[in-house]
Amino acid sequence: MMSISTKYNPKEVEKKWYDSWMQRGFFHSEPNPNKEPYTIVIPPPNVTGVLHMGHMLNNTIQDVLIRRARMQGKEACWVPGTDHASIATEAKVVAMLKEKGINKSDLTREEFLTYAWEWKEKYGGIILDQLKKLGASCDWDRTRFTMEDDMSAAVIEVFVDLYRKGQIYRGVRMVNWDPQGRTALSDEEVIPKETMAKMYHLNYEIVTDGVAEPAYITVATSRPETIMADVAVAVNPNDERYKHLHGKRVRIPLLGKEIPIILDEYVAIDFGTGALKVTPAHDLNDYELGQKHKLPTIDILNNDGTLNEQAQLYVGQDRFAARRNIVKDLQEAGLMVKIEEYASVLQTSERTGAVIEPRLSMQWWCKMDKMAKPALEAVMEDQIRLHPPKFKNMYRSWMENVRDWCISRQLWWGQRIPAYYLPDGSFVVAATDEEALELARKESGNEALQLSDLKQDEDVLDTWFSSWLWPISVFDGFKDPDNKDILYYYPTNDLVTAPEILFFWVARMIMAGFEFRNEVPFKNVYLTGIVRDTQGRKMSKQLGNSPDPLDLIEQYGADGVRTGMLFSSPAGNDLLFDEKLVEQGRNFSNKIWNAFRLIKGWEVDESLPCPNETAIKWFESRFNEAFVQIEDHFSKFRISDALLAVYKLVWDDFCSNYLEMIKPAYQQPIDKRTIEVTVGLLEKVLKVLHPFMPFITEEIWHELKERKEKEFLIVAPWPKKDKFDEQIVEQMENVLNVVGAVRNIRNSKNIPNNKQLGLYIKVMSHDQYEPFLGILRKLANLDEVKFVEENIEGAISFIVAGDEFFIPMEGNIDVEAERERLIKELEYTKGFLASVTKKLSNERFVNGAPEAVIANERKKQADAEAKINAIEQSLASL
Repeated sequence: MMSISTKYNPKEVEKKWYDSWMQRGFFHSEPNPNKEPYTIVIPPPNVTGVLHMGHMLNNTIQDVLIRRARMQGKEACWVPGTDHASIATEAKVVAMLKEKGINKSDLTREEFLTYAWEWKEKYGGIILDQLKKLGASCDWDRTRFTMEDDMSAAVIEVFVDLYRKGQIYRGVRMVNWDPQGRTALSDEEVIPKETMAKMYHLNYEIVTDGVAEPAYITVATSRPETIMADVAVAVNPNDERYKHLHGKRVRIPLLGKEIPIILDEYVAIDFGTGALKVTPAHDLNDYELGQKHKLPTIDILNNDGTLNEQAQLYVGQDRFAARRNIVKDLQEAGLMVKIEEYASVLQTSERTGAVIEPRLSMQWWCKMDKMAKPALEAVMEDQIRLHPPKFKNMYRSWMENVRDWCISRQLWWGQRIPAYYLPDGSFVVAATDEEALELARKESGNEALQLSDLKQDEDVLDTWFSSWLWPISVFDGFKDPDNKDILYYYPTNDLVTAPEILFFWVARMIMAGFEFRNEVPFKNVYLTGIVRDTQGRKMSKQLGNSPDPLDLIEQYGADGVRTGMLFSSPAGNDLLFDEKLVEQGRNFSNKIWNAFRLIKGWEVDESLPCPNETAIKWFESRFNEAFVQIEDHFSKFRISDALLAVYKLVWDDFCSNYLEMIKPAYQQPIDKRTIEVTVGLLEKVLKVLHPFMPFITEEIWHELKERKEKEFLIVAPWPKKDKFDEQIVEQMENVLNVVGAVRNIRNSKNIPNNKQLGLYIKVMSHDQYEPFLGILRKLANLDEVKFVEENIEGAISFIVAGDEFFIPMEGNIDVEAERERLIKELEYTKGFLASVTKKLSNERFVNGAPEAVIANERKKQADAEAKINAIEQSLASL
């Protein structure tokens, strides 16, 4: 027999089998009319990304689902790819150029894009290569990138289509502005950070008919540098404090400009001073208030966050420098009433870290209300199921309050907006330059127009505007709407993603599915939790609390990391990650390896009869019972529970119990039937384990016996549900509980494991234990097992499932030492009982303590009395 390594070595095994799977094309999928398709599209990680713990969890779950489907005989297709990530990638390229002494502003758009593509080709595939180390069985032949030619063409086609349907328009609206990246951001790209901020209370001078009164109204603001953009002060019409000011005006501090006092019930009487400065250009709520009252809008900020000419004061200064200076000047002018510190939330740019500026800006927008309706119904009516369903409320809330989507970004990396401006300022929207020129000539009536007369919009589209098309565009559903791939693989089956992009990505894909193919893009959405550290903090580079996933794989093996991630990751709930979980995953690998080595190490004697029919019959039933539970967990997307059911089946039932039942005596051979059945049972165990632990299971599969060229575990048939004998499962559970009780008695009485004991069973019916007597003797190391009708004197007794068991102690323990131990335990327990009884006889305690506390004390009293009774019986029997 070929020697088997005493220790499982993940490093040697993982590369070997991954390369074998790839070479034989097991990951690749083609439409097959004879098979049911099963499709997952990867949430495309940013092309700038490297593997982090969230990716590990998300992609492990996807791989578990795809491997199981492949074994079920489905045509399993997992489409990988990356997202061009406009803001993140442009920031990386700008930083790389800075290191070379090159500023973006010194380059033409084409020159910059040349650098960006070079960067993408060099670094863009890192994360996909890292996923291979995890064991991800993606169809790498189908890898897509959101800015490849066909994908970009689809984005432009969709933009033109929606524009012509009236769903896309251009207009000035309030946006999240990143002054460092100098672009608008989506809400998803804004990260709230808790901080301490200052609230400044300023005095605005009251004016009547152009004449200043010796009176002021106090306004509280956290942003005094924006007062030059104030257009009104608002008070609640029902606020008695300000009734005398209705119809009056105030002067902006330092600037001296007069603005009206307006009345609006939006202003909270009991918050702050009850007077609100209205600055429509720099606050979303103020903007809506300004629109309602037809107030002007004054934007005092430049793209980079410095103050412009409209501010009149502090022109050219950065917004935060201007804040420091205006606070000093207001104090000197005696217009600052007070400054208070308070806990606040600062909105920052996900990519640059800059503080976000709410800002009015000319942008491109996509109307969402019409598209949101079918997408809302699909989830509410369970056409698409969210797992766990608790996220339906969040989804509904978002979709019922949907706003138009700002789809333009002031960047160069991305799909350029296909709008072309004519010399008179009007524009046309077209997919190509040629179409744009033809359209411009037609709409302007000027046949002499040349392409050089048209200027294409400088902005690119929001990254989400390409990724919302992902399930359709990866199968070229826009380029060729009836191609064999899209007709076979779409709609996809399951999507695995994070709850924080439920609206920004998932909901929009559903909208795109209905808009462009008139059907849902997937049937189930599994929402993972956030990976947190043991203190509950989100894992991040900034906190330095996130281990490098590749280091974990190096140390514990990919199978150990995969199971470690899944041991405690119920859908939608956060995973508190502890390296001990991964250690447990590695220990599980070792347990399986040792079980395999044990089986392979047995010598077979073909002449021996099989003494293990009961054990075999039990494990076959136990496997079928567990398999029903495992399949139920999978059907409900309880992936963590499915793993735990497999773990218990393998560790407890197969390794700790079944193998111990059939194991031959030391250096003795095993019979042929037992070994053949056991290898078959191990194969079934390996099958249910494979989606979770693909590498070690494939290794053992091939080591167990000779396999044909394509007879790999990765494509072995998934087990089928089968009947099981409930009675034998229940009876064996009782037998194993008896074995456990005997072992506990050995431990408590310091009886060596190799010393054989006698066991007497007092039971009404012998049938319950008769078939299992051989197993009982073997597992509990008993020299005799007898059925009795009376209690046994001088024996320790215990009860399992209503039956009483006795182990004679004569000759097994030192009687005097045991008597001494029991007397000490009796004295201690009586003392404990006395203290509890005293407490309960104290009327003040009984009348004053909560009911739960008293109930607990009464339980302690009852337990102590029962224990004293048991010790006294044991002493009497000695």
